[in-house]
Amino acid sequence: MLLVAAGFGGAYYVLGTRSEASTTTAAAGSDPKVPTKPASSKGPAAVGKFDDLLARAVDVKLGKATVTLTWADLGVALDSAEVARTTSTDLAALGAKAALPIRVDRDVAIKALLALKAKHDITTQNAYLDLEERKIYDDTAGLGIDVWGSLPRIESAARQASPTVELAMVAMPARVTKAGLGIDDISHVMGYYTTHFPVTDRDRNFNLKLAASKINGAVLAPKVEWSFNEQVGERSEKEGYKIAHVINAGEMVDGLAGGTCQISTTLFGASFFAGLDIVKTTNHSRPSAYTPLGFDATVVWPNTDLKLMNPYDFPVVLHYRVANGEALVEVLGKERPYDKVVFERHVVEQAPFTTEERIDEVMPEGQTSLDQAGFNGFTLTRFRRFYKDKKLVHTDKWNVVYKPVTEYVRRGTNTDPDAKPVVAKEIHKLQEPTSDDFAMAQ
Repeated sequence: MLLVAAGFGGAYYVLGTRSEASTTTAAAGSDPKVPTKPASSKGPAAVGKFDDLLARAVDVKLGKATVTLTWADLGVALDSAEVARTTSTDLAALGAKAALPIRVDRDVAIKALLALKAKHDITTQNAYLDLEERKIYDDTAGLGIDVWGSLPRIESAARQASPTVELAMVAMPARVTKAGLGIDDISHVMGYYTTHFPVTDRDRNFNLKLAASKINGAVLAPKVEWSFNEQVGERSEKEGYKIAHVINAGEMVDGLAGGTCQISTTLFGASFFAGLDIVKTTNHSRPSAYTPLGFDATVVWPNTDLKLMNPYDFPVVLHYRVANGEALVEVLGKERPYDKVVFERHVVEQAPFTTEERIDEVMPEGQTSLDQAGFNGFTLTRFRRFYKDKKLVHTDKWNVVYKPVTEYVRRGTNTDPDAKPVVAKEIHKLQEPTSDDFAMAQ
């Protein structure tokens, strides 16, 4: 700063000498009655008064916050050309006319403003659903410093020696608003359902979590049909799905995206008890081990679908969680208008399964093993009964058919005495229903 002041002082002296020479010349050849202007007497002490201005504290207002800095911190510097032209050193008078001889060093000012921005900008908060806590959090608009819009404000306030400068601020609206979420109440569990799976089958578990992630947070608007296939999309290798157990033509085999049907079945169960309309559902060709007979819903991309509709006059949201061997679906919304929803199943008819033999030329002669356990077919009636004030107010009815599951027995025909026995694969037999009638309620 001493160098700057010294430079300014040297300039003043040069300007003063030139003024005196000009005046002297003019006086020598002119009418002595015409008065001449006095020479400038500004020197280093005068410049120092302007330097004091740069060191003054200034309250920087940025929205609701206030930070104290100096004008120099904000990039304000003396303008040597204006200093040279200024005939007064009265800071108050010059400030009143917004005529203080300063300029803004843009690089310094921008650096200072960016530092303030990083520390004091208010971040935008998008609205979001906390499905675990069953709360909706509102959106909050952000507020940020407009760097380029603040530069002229700094210069204007500094020229007036103002004790404050209010920076230009820009409101930053939330990208996701509460209104845009499409739902305003998720405080009640209208219906839920849980299924279980072995944690050791990693690929199948991966598929479960991937499909569930596509559904979690889905909002079902009133009277609008919702499709599982549309929501989850294609179950392909490109989408990340892995090979795992699937049911194909009644037989359990390895296939792409195995496990997805457990996700649709668990969703079916929660929707059933929540009172959502079951627009379209297809049961498996064979019963599933993770859910009672008659309480499942298979899906196959792109044609076999689970379709639901929200019959209420308010939206609902699906909460899906897959972890620790458990798949859970909750339908969240306002309070369900029913005291109780009941699932009832009645077996109408059974059809015995058949057994087929598969010849194995590698397996030693006389050895047999089970490829697939047989399971009887069932025709049954499924009911959903709605109760309000302890009175039955509505009943839904479906006819459900499971074809018999063929039992496959492998028989060896290899007569080589050195043929080694084939290790039989592990078979999980389905549990026969212990009663023709079954019920559960929420």
